[in-house]
Order: sequence, then structure tokens, then C-alpha cells
Amino acid sequence: MTARLPSLNGLRAFEAAARHLSFTVAASELNVTQTAISHQIRRLEQELGIKLFVRQNRALTLTPEAKEYLPGVRAAFNDLRLATDRLQRRDNDHVLTVSTLASLAAKWLLPKLSAFQEAHPGIDVRITTSTTLVDFKSGDVDAAIRYGRGQWPGLRADWLMADQLFPVCSPALLAGDKPLRQPEDLADHVLLHTSGGAEDDWRLWLTAAGLPTNLSKQPGVTFDLTFMTLQAAIDGLGVAMGRTSYVEADIAKGRLVVPFDIALPVDAGFYLVSPEARADAPKLAAFRHWLKASIHGKREELGKPEPRPEPNEPARRRRV
Repeated sequence: MTARLPSLNGLRAFEAAARHLSFTVAASELNVTQTAISHQIRRLEQELGIKLFVRQNRALTLTPEAKEYLPGVRAAFNDLRLATDRLQRRDNDHVLTVSTLASLAAKWLLPKLSAFQEAHPGIDVRITTSTTLVDFKSGDVDAAIRYGRGQWPGLRADWLMADQLFPVCSPALLAGDKPLRQPEDLADHVLLHTSGGAEDDWRLWLTAAGLPTNLSKQPGVTFDLTFMTLQAAIDGLGVAMGRTSYVEADIAKGRLVVPFDIALPVDAGFYLVSPEARADAPKLAAFRHWLKASIHGKREELGKPEPRPEPNEPARRRRV
């Protein structure tokens, strides 16, 4: 028996509110009132027979059931958007769709993207975010920016950059009641964690710094997206484990500081991945050239990978 689908408006309200963890921001995005969002969420909860949000001290969090439900709802809306794009698109030679991680898009790619649009006004860039591997066979995505070792059979993988791991925090924590002066001072602070593949970052850095790894198990706060973890650090909630590409802009603008000069190089990096058969399409070639130039500057050999740091060896960090 086919399950009856819940209200589409309710699902839209749920997806937006879950993404922002705010009814107010969701209402602004969907151009409705906050009261309308509340009514739609309440109706959806009644239809599903499941509570989706927990409201505590002006904070909005997802229930375990909602966290399990959200990826499917988000994927369904993304499929609808892509299907509509395909239906309405007469000629996609000028449309470049790039998939990447949500946090990398928010903290690294989007702030740079206006420069590409100025250089290539005839290319319509569309960014889609996902933690799952892209199915290039569908033709919906032209390229993806992904983290790994560049070994994806049948795909062209162009090296972009490597990261280093190091703690970051709000400048206020350096001079607070329990100032951060040396790594041992971390024992007096809340550690901020990111789930979904980054659970080991703190343990690896603590090992490299010669500190007990059980510090990573002290009570802290965990987020499922890196940009949320970093925003919590900016807001002074605690100390986060940063990666170069995610935090360099916030460091440059003074929103985050690096309390210690110990960094851990990692043995993987970010690549621009695309199907070999379509890798040299003009729109994709232009994006690849711009992306490498924006990272490496005016290097004579633009396509040559930068030297990678040796893994598992702590390094004194150059301030970004």
C-alpha cells in the first residue's frame, strides 16, 4: 500500500526551518509569515504523527526522527529543482552546475564566486550541496569539488589544495577568565566537534601536540556541519578544530584566531572532479582555470599540484 504523502507546503516549511534552525529565517526565505510556518509545521507533525522540532530557551533543534527524515526531504526537493531546470532549460551550454560540500561552499567557494561571474558573465553557475557522491551519469552535475586522494576511476580529478588541522577560537577567549596561552589550557574550555567524517580531528591534533587524547572526550558540543561548528567558535561557544580552507577568511577578518602554532598536515586534499568525456567542455575548462588561479595565484605551471605535506607529522603553522 502506498503511503499518503504529507502536505507539500508543510514539507517546504520543514526543510527550510530545519536548514536554518529558525522559523523566522524560514518564513523570510519562503516569503510567508512566521505564524504560517508554525501552522504548516504543526500540521505536518499531525499528519506524520511525529514531533519534528524541540523549542528550548529560544533555540530550535531537530528531534532524532526529524534528523532521519530531513535528508530524504532535502534530496526530494533538490531532485524537483533539477528536474524543473532540465524542463525549462533550452540550451545548457552556458549552465555550469557544481556540487560540493555545504560547509566548503559557505566558507570558501561562495565568497570567491563573484570573481568568476565577473570574468565569465556568459556562464550561469549553479551550486548544489551534498555529502553523497555525485552520479554524473544523470547529466545534472558538470563537476564536483570533493575531498579525498584523487582516485576515482573513470573521472578526471584536478588537484586544488590541501588543508592543515589546527584549533581556532574567538579572539575573546584569548583574554577571558581562563585564557588560552598553551595547548594544555584546552582542558578548561569547551571543545566543538563536527560529525560526519571529522570525528577524529581533535584526537589526531592532540596526539600531534603531545597532549592526552582523552581531552577530546571531555564534554563539548557537536554539530553535523563544519560551518555551524565554526560559527559557534566565532560566537565564543568554545574552541573548534579548523581546516585551512574553511577558516582562512574568518582569520583574515579577525573573526577567528589561532591560539597555538601547532598544525597537523593531512594526507588528502580537495579535487575538482568531472567525467573524463566532458572534462574539456569550455564552461568547465574556464571554471577549472579560474579555480586553480584563485587558489595558486599566478603560478607558471597552473595545473601542477602543489607539494603535499607529509602526513602524521606536526608542523609549525604559517599564519593565514
